[in-house]
Amino acid sequence: MEIVRTEACSHPIVVIHGAEGRGKTTLGSKFPSPLFMLLERGIPRGVTVDAIGGLDTFEDVLDALRHIFANGTPHATLVVDTLDQLEALIIKYVCKKNGWASIETPSYGKGFVEVETEVRRFISAACAIRDKHGMTIVLIAHSDIVRIEDPRAPTYTAYHLRLHKRSRALVMDVADLVGFLSDELRITTQADGFNRERVRANAGSSRYLFVEGRPAFSAKNRFGMPEKIEIGKDFDIRSLSQYWAPIEEA
Repeated sequence: MEIVRTEACSHPIVVIHGAEGRGKTTLGSKFPSPLFMLLERGIPRGVTVDAIGGLDTFEDVLDALRHIFANGTPHATLVVDTLDQLEALIIKYVCKKNGWASIETPSYGKGFVEVETEVRRFISAACAIRDKHGMTIVLIAHSDIVRIEDPRAPTYTAYHLRLHKRSRALVMDVADLVGFLSDELRITTQADGFNRERVRANAGSSRYLFVEGRPAFSAKNRFGMPEKIEIGKDFDIRSLSQYWAPIEEA
């Protein structure tokens, strides 16, 4: 038996999720020397990145990962945009392989058990690239409002990754950082003059990456980070990566 000392990885797996148009892709583009898997074919105006072309199927994604693992790349970050579109490609792959009309064709949820197997294969490939080439892996996803059944509290809803619960659990487990990108919501109560109260939700123009989980959203980090980090238009990614890697002088 060999005993070794270990510490937090300086090339983490980062998950960024949030609603549409919150700046997830823009934030991903700020990571050092990113190489994108643009599975949704969409990128914000003013953002230019290196991207792998021809990723139309899950087989294409796996081929690209094999190529990066075998040959390396001058890029420092691999960005997958988005996880929910990747899961859609996996579902098509699984259905085609098994001759199913849809993922619901097999009984007892067997279809998503097969999807889980392929998600594991993707995660294993991404981790292998991270470990061999020292690349940071950034996984971007949309958020969905999910119903939470918690025996400690009445049923409530929360923002979670827009993935099947099996896929979502795998991604949440492997990630070193899961950030929920959103504005900060403030609730105010005002009297309306008829002995009634009106509740309003207000949000400023600032956006934050929330990195500690709350009942309202899923998030986590393994680096002792503050619970939220403001993400401005001129955001310096080093103010985020300083928590897992030393800042290098320009």
